[in-house]
Amino acid sequence: MDPEKGQQDDSGIPVLTTDEEVPGTRAVVFPDDHGDIREEKLQHHRPRGVEMKREMTKEDMELAAAGYEHLDEHKGKGKKTDELDKVDISEHHLPYDQLGAALDTSIDTKDPSASFGLTTDEVKARLARDGRNVLTPPKKKSALQKYFDCLLTMFNILLIIAGILEYILLGIDFKDNFQNTYLGGILIAVAFINAFIEFFQLQKSEAILASFLAMIPPSCHVVRDGSITSVPAADLVKGDVVLLRTGDKTPADLILFSATDLKVDNSNLTGESEAQERFGKPEGSSHRPVEAENLVFNSTLVVNGEGWGVVVRTGDHTLIGQIAALTGGEMGNKSPLAVEIARFVMLVSAIAIVFAVVFFVVGITTVYKGKGAETVTFAVSILVAFVPEGLPSVVTLLLSIAAKRMAAQNVLVKDLQGVETLGSLTLLATDKTGTLTRNQMTVSNLWSGGKMYTAFQSNNDVGATEDFTLAAPGMREMVDIAALNSRVKFDKTDVPFDQRQILGDATETGLTRFAGRQVDYDGLHKQHQKVFEIPFNSSNKWALVILNKPHASGRLTLYIKGAPERVLAKCSTYLKDGQMEPMSDEFKAAYDEAYNYMASRGHRVIACAQKFLPSEQYDMGYAFSKNDGNYPSEEYCFCGLISLEDPPKHGVREAIGTLRLAGIKVMMVTGDHPKTAEAIARKINLILGDTKETLSAKAGRPIEEIYEDEVDAVVVHGDDIDGLQGWQWDQIFSKKEIVFARTSPQHKLEIVKHAQALGHIVGVTGDGVNDSPALKRADLGIAMNISGSDVSKEAANMILLDDNFASTVKGVAEGRQIFVNLKRSIQYTISHSTPEVIPQLLYVVVPIPLPLSAILILVIDLGFELFVALSFAWDKPETKDGLMRMAPRKPVNERSVLSLKRKALRRTKTIRRDTETGDIIQPSRISALTSKFSRSFSREFWEDATERTEDESLVDGKLLSYAYLEAGVIEMLGALVAYFVVFYKNGFTPTDLRNVQSSTNITYFTKSSPAFVNTRGQVIDASQQVEALGKAQSIVYLSIFIIQCFNVFAVKAKFSFPFGKSIIGNYYNFAGILAGACLGIFIIYTPPLHVVFGGSYHLSPLYWLIPAAFGCLLLVWSSFRVLLLRKGIEQSRVKDIKGLMMFPTMRTMSMRSKH
Repeated sequence: MDPEKGQQDDSGIPVLTTDEEVPGTRAVVFPDDHGDIREEKLQHHRPRGVEMKREMTKEDMELAAAGYEHLDEHKGKGKKTDELDKVDISEHHLPYDQLGAALDTSIDTKDPSASFGLTTDEVKARLARDGRNVLTPPKKKSALQKYFDCLLTMFNILLIIAGILEYILLGIDFKDNFQNTYLGGILIAVAFINAFIEFFQLQKSEAILASFLAMIPPSCHVVRDGSITSVPAADLVKGDVVLLRTGDKTPADLILFSATDLKVDNSNLTGESEAQERFGKPEGSSHRPVEAENLVFNSTLVVNGEGWGVVVRTGDHTLIGQIAALTGGEMGNKSPLAVEIARFVMLVSAIAIVFAVVFFVVGITTVYKGKGAETVTFAVSILVAFVPEGLPSVVTLLLSIAAKRMAAQNVLVKDLQGVETLGSLTLLATDKTGTLTRNQMTVSNLWSGGKMYTAFQSNNDVGATEDFTLAAPGMREMVDIAALNSRVKFDKTDVPFDQRQILGDATETGLTRFAGRQVDYDGLHKQHQKVFEIPFNSSNKWALVILNKPHASGRLTLYIKGAPERVLAKCSTYLKDGQMEPMSDEFKAAYDEAYNYMASRGHRVIACAQKFLPSEQYDMGYAFSKNDGNYPSEEYCFCGLISLEDPPKHGVREAIGTLRLAGIKVMMVTGDHPKTAEAIARKINLILGDTKETLSAKAGRPIEEIYEDEVDAVVVHGDDIDGLQGWQWDQIFSKKEIVFARTSPQHKLEIVKHAQALGHIVGVTGDGVNDSPALKRADLGIAMNISGSDVSKEAANMILLDDNFASTVKGVAEGRQIFVNLKRSIQYTISHSTPEVIPQLLYVVVPIPLPLSAILILVIDLGFELFVALSFAWDKPETKDGLMRMAPRKPVNERSVLSLKRKALRRTKTIRRDTETGDIIQPSRISALTSKFSRSFSREFWEDATERTEDESLVDGKLLSYAYLEAGVIEMLGALVAYFVVFYKNGFTPTDLRNVQSSTNITYFTKSSPAFVNTRGQVIDASQQVEALGKAQSIVYLSIFIIQCFNVFAVKAKFSFPFGKSIIGNYYNFAGILAGACLGIFIIYTPPLHVVFGGSYHLSPLYWLIPAAFGCLLLVWSSFRVLLLRKGIEQSRVKDIKGLMMFPTMRTMSMRSKH
């Protein structure tokens, strides 16, 4: 637990203490008579929450609260415990003297760290006998079920239905519909192959993820062969001796034989919201297992204290394994990208079905004159033309390639859709300790007796600061307190001190390292044994120890260290030049100055004090007790302050600056002291402007007179969060720079929920147990691998394998680029719809001979286009910093928030509630459907649907306009010009074509057709007619391919013209074009294939120049389009941020804040 948080340290490990409370919020009162010092809450110095400067009307209040009301609905239901009574665990009834023998292990109940545990050979034997300590995973969908999920998508269902229709026609009239054999078979095969590609890629992604997760297994501290070591939790066996510390996830079912203030969270088993205290029972427990005070269960969280236990059950034999509580299964939540793709699929499918039905009706009443079978085949070709059959496979492949690329940069993505979600972030809430900072505490300054000392060389210390020396007054006492008032453990004790690994939280580790360099650490502990101890806890915010350390008036000495305000409140004297002096106003001023000196540098500050216990009152046999307060709790002597710095990780400052320039709001959510948090935030680009407090100090105006619009930054204290109203949350999130300090895990969760309620796509980075609820709730949880707890890694969607916060920037850039690449791929893919559909329309309306058969349309969609569409995955950014200087694609601003709240307010007014309980009454399904249908005829529905937003969706108006009306029309014109030129060269003018096709009694362009005399008097026989149609259909097919080759580069042009290295630098585009060209030429110029596809190998390549010219025209139009859209793109760029520091993070944070 961290005293700064009152709950937990950012790392999830108990921390001793740091600083005093918010300036002006909590203070130590020094009475004139220098009597007892007490702590008081001074409410008037800091307004609660965020103040507002105008009266709010009832309508304003309702609007401000809208969108937040659902956050107040709590579902605190406990779990049934019927099954918990039936578990097979009985060893908790055994007393200590029988426990070791029953489990055939060696434990020392008096000094647990001296336990021998199991031998390595015994561990191997038990592992072979009992199996690994893993739970059987929840039942997942079989491979066949997953394949059918991929198969039963809307596009595939349409293809299968169309294929079945063709076979039904074949059964009705086999002779006239024989060609349907190929078409029907191809349509159905395409659906199954499409599903297989998507299925295969998903299976492959899951396998890659599983291999990565296997690299980061949960671990635990265990005693084997007499020494503490860290092993994978899966290797634990019955009888192993395990050390549990705050932040650990219990690796198996354990019986405790030693514990200090140990509390566990059993909520995932029993539903109890409060942490339960657990401790050893020398005589055993008589309760049932789930209520036994000496049992801790697999997968529960240690939220406080530490303990030693012996393993009694592993794997499926544990309590959670026996009651089959592992029902995790697969998540059903859809990412924003999945929702957009699903919406696009439904939209295109609806358009395709409508057009197919319309064309069927038109065709059967005009061209086909009641010939149902031929009309159905024609309608199927329209359906096929509209449906981008390969899109689902392309999307999956694009995301898989991006995920693989991110894994190479040490960013592990658990969910493929999470790749794009990272690029969509509008707000990133980040933890401080272990995420932005290294979680490597180093003692920087010590203050005692009015003098400041530096523990390492720093050019930023003031001139009066002296170098640390153990001989300086008060320094020996503070080093002894750091060394002896400690609960750290070592992996080995038979090696020199500087070679040991310290098992403890960052603050205690830093103090121990410092003390170990000054004194004989082991000798000091052997010489002065502990008599009594009160470990740190969240309510006290201090740790106390009484030692056998003789002094002039007795043998016992008390040492305390903790939060400065808490320790100081217990002191009546202070140490100066080795003498105890009574508290004075001068001391108060010196203390305030020393504290500000340390805290303004972003250091963690703790206080040290001591008390010599007189032997006449406290002899060696005195029965100290913490429960009834039977220990000295006042009249201590204040020794001094120690500050530790936790330097930022390398690259953090530049990373945060880059994210802010990308339009992402980065805010710190920490349990640290507000002053410390703000000081660090100013060093790493998180805060650049003034808060009310800093502006007040600068301008000399009272805080109450400073308006909200005068400041861009805010530091919010955790104490205020619970009481914030809707309008105050709105004000906080409207600030550019936000720091939440002194937060608990519940506060972090509330912050995420309220940000999401305003429309933010929220990312949360963290490494501790206290971060896991927020990680799980966020749109994208990002956990640290090395320093992260197992719980945080489980809750997150993404894991930074190297703990490098700067990897987040790479992830955001990758996420944004994959969105652009997906958009380009879709834009490119659906551009062929217009040149496929309009010629079909002309075939019915004019009419003219069919320019493109259904099978050739399929070859376009699933042939060359599939290769090229996939090649977009390797596209690089169009400009060096283009994507990372653009606002997020769904920006959150005043307009978007207001729109969201108005909609939410309308919803709340239509909700029915129970008049007695106030609970929401859920409408029936029929009522909900009726309401939804009737709403579509309301004014509000169409206002919402047509409301202009700044959001950029995957498929928006600009994309559809380009694909269907711009590039699509150019491709259609190119294909039709080539079509008519080829026919003209073969004796058919456009008038001839209309006359031929309009003939009601004679069918032309078949092998048995009669000769046709054109307008020029030429006679064209049946074979020439078939050859002409084959050439015309071939050039239409090749025209679409050729112009689409130019379109590959035209769709990329957004910031710059479709030329240059950034546009043509993707060699996979050319590989895709080459593969498509080979396929196209193979189909057109291979005579045996003409039976299926039509076409003619006599088509001259000179005709290719026509679509090539239209391809050049498309590039010209694309360049003109860049000029038209350039102003809008420039406006959406994020403006430069004044004061950003984009140089590398320094080693030390000792620079004093200027604010």
